[in-house]
Amino acid sequence: MLKNTHHYEQTAARLTVEGVPDLSAGQSGDNIGILSAWRLQLVASPELEGTREHLEALMSVVMPYARHQLSGVGRQFQTDAGFVTIEPLEHVHQLTLRSSKEGVEPLTLKLDDAELSDLVRCLDRLRLDQRVQLAWTLPPDQPLSRHDLVERIPLRRRFGAPLLGGLALATSAVVALILPLPGPEVPPASQGSVEAPANPESTER
Repeated sequence: MLKNTHHYEQTAARLTVEGVPDLSAGQSGDNIGILSAWRLQLVASPELEGTREHLEALMSVVMPYARHQLSGVGRQFQTDAGFVTIEPLEHVHQLTLRSSKEGVEPLTLKLDDAELSDLVRCLDRLRLDQRVQLAWTLPPDQPLSRHDLVERIPLRRRFGAPLLGGLALATSAVVALILPLPGPEVPPASQGSVEAPANPESTER
């Protein structure tokens, strides 16, 4: 059976998948229903290859990691078995790949924003390609958790308003303790009104 090969290229990444149609599912032509091999070439990095499980592990951590980065949340993502890990490291993204074979040292790649973006585009094009009819076992896209939404707010903004409010309240309390309370008002002394003597009435003589 003729093997099909599809390429997905960006400036800093090139992904190649190979396979054959799944005849039991009625596939034919240039479809790939059974993945036999894949290769990923990143700029200034060794060529990566592996099984379908390795490719799915790469997709399952890189794509949600990139989505969180776009939302301003930098956190580590890794597979359950720890074969693939990606995390922010200063101004780059550190991708660590561990082999399932014993005695093989982990491979660590450092990607800048452009390289990560090209890698995500290649993986996304593969996932959406109608010619590759594989049932990917990828985690569904989930909205950011409440914890992640809080973490994206800078500490200055998160605690600035409560601190200013507490400082204003404390200042008001100190001023109230220092300034003396005004005493009771003393009403002004009432002055008695002096009546002018009445004019004597003129009497007739």
